[in-house]
Parts: sequence; C-alpha cells; structure tokens
Amino acid sequence: MALGISVALCTRNGARYLPAQVQSICTQEPLPREIVLSDDGSSDGSVAVVRQAIEACGVASRVALTVFENKPALGVTRNFEQAIKACRHELIALSDQDDVWHPGRLARMAACFDARPELLLLHTDARLVDGELRPLGDTLFHALEVQPGELEAIAQGRAFEVFLRRNLVTGATAMFRRSLLASALPFSDEWVHDEWLAALAAATGRVDVLPEALIDYRQHGSNQIGARRPSFADKLRKAMDTRGSKHVQRWRRAQALLERLLALQGVVPQAVLEAQRGKVAHQRFRAELPASRLARWLPVLREAASGRYARFGRGKQAIVQDLLERG
Repeated sequence: MALGISVALCTRNGARYLPAQVQSICTQEPLPREIVLSDDGSSDGSVAVVRQAIEACGVASRVALTVFENKPALGVTRNFEQAIKACRHELIALSDQDDVWHPGRLARMAACFDARPELLLLHTDARLVDGELRPLGDTLFHALEVQPGELEAIAQGRAFEVFLRRNLVTGATAMFRRSLLASALPFSDEWVHDEWLAALAAATGRVDVLPEALIDYRQHGSNQIGARRPSFADKLRKAMDTRGSKHVQRWRRAQALLERLLALQGVVPQAVLEAQRGKVAHQRFRAELPASRLARWLPVLREAASGRYARFGRGKQAIVQDLLERG
C-alpha cells in the first residue's frame, strides 16, 4: 500500500509565484493527500491564491487543505514547524512558495521510502532558475560545491559524518517520515528547520540523496535563502571579513544539537554522540581564538595538524579563514 503524503507549504507574500507551485504539486502522481498551508502574515492575498489554485486544478475534493494564518509572523523556522506538526500522513514533503516541482517528483521519492523502511529523510538536487523560471545553467549541488565523495558517503549511510562538516540538505528538495518528528520536535532556536531535520535524521536513522534535480529552485531578489556558487573573490572576501559572532553562533548550534542527542537516550549511537562532542569542542576552539591574527597562527596550525578542521569543517578553507579574518 502506498504511503500517504502530506505537503507542508509555507508562504509569506508569495502570491506572484504560488499559482505555478500549487499547480505543480496538484498535478503530481500520486497526489498528496493533504496540503498544510502556514502563511506568515502575508498582505498580498497568498492564502486566497492557494485556495484558487487548488480549485483551478480540480483536486479540491481529493487534497485536504489545512490553513494557518500567523499574525504576527512566526519567522521561517517556526512557520515550517507549525505546518509540519499539523501534517497527518506518513511522508512529509516540504514546499517553498516560489519553486516548481517536476512531474513525477513525488512518485520518484515516495518509491524510495516504500522500498526502504529504514529511510528517514531523502533529498535531491534542484535546477536553478530565475524569477520567470528561465534556467540559469546551474544546479543547486554545483552552486554548493557538493563533492562526489560527499554524495557517496551519504549513500553509504554516513550522512552524519558529512553533516558534521556542513549541511547539504535544502528543505525545498526534502521529504521525510513523520516518525522523525519524535526526535526533532521542538525545533531548536539555533537552527534553520531543514538543517535541524537533516541532522536529527542522520543521527537517528538513514538519510539518502538522489543526485537528479526534481524541482526548479527560483533565484530572485526576494529569496529568504538562495543559492549561488561563490567565486574565488567571494571566498577571499569571506576569509578576510570580520569574525563577528558567527563562530559563537556555530558553537551554540553544535551544543544545542549535542544536548538534543543526549536527551534521546538509547536512540543515538555512541559513535554519533562522540563525534558531536568533538564538533562542539572544535567550534568552541574557533569561537575562542584571539582577535590578533598573529596570536592565532600557532593554535590554528595545531588544530589543523589534529585533523579536526577536516573532520568538523571545510578543511583548508576554514583554516585560511581562521588565519585571515579580522578580529
């Protein structure tokens, strides 16, 4: 028996793009059994646009619609948390308001869950398009500089090892089992919803990736979170930037995840707990580096020699950043 699918659709002033997205959802085979719409204080009639789009597709009698209208707005993570909590079916697909799903997306992803009961979360690549859906000649994974070894490690069941270094899961491409919420709720204040779900899924079960693009991912001026491959100049500019509070925030994120994993007694393997403890220690080290560039050289080189930059960060890129950032 096919698993039921819920769609968690979050909106905020997305009326311009919503008809195309809703149509792409409502022409999937199989149809999702429900759409949970959580609107974050829109002033452009986004909720009415979604209702009209569902009616126009002729599926209103077959796709249940639940609507939340937040006033005041909750923010991206809490908005998605609200929608996700209200989803009733076994598989939950996340949806941004401005993307377009390719035909067959739900069938392709749901088949993986049908065949693999151990699979908790699945994500994919995406085709990057402009505001008018014109292809930009790039994909999300290319923009993120995803390496073949990272995809291979995820496919081999070592997603947590990959996510210790960086997140590769974009919520708009993801589907997960509702059972994941037993460990993921409530979402951490320190994390974005998709990164949090990916981390908990990797720590408690199996994550996998499909390397093909199954959605069009719009890039436009109103993106909450966009994707663009950084140039060498971008990387150099970032390396020379001020340290600010980002390293402290990353330390807090790592600590928040460790605390959640420790609370899930008997669910999280000891190796995962030890790895996350190492991540916390590394992020604390980076957060506590001195303001003086000269004073950072010896401790950074020692940390590099230990291998922790390679295990818990972007390796040489992170080393250069810690040596060159302004205090």
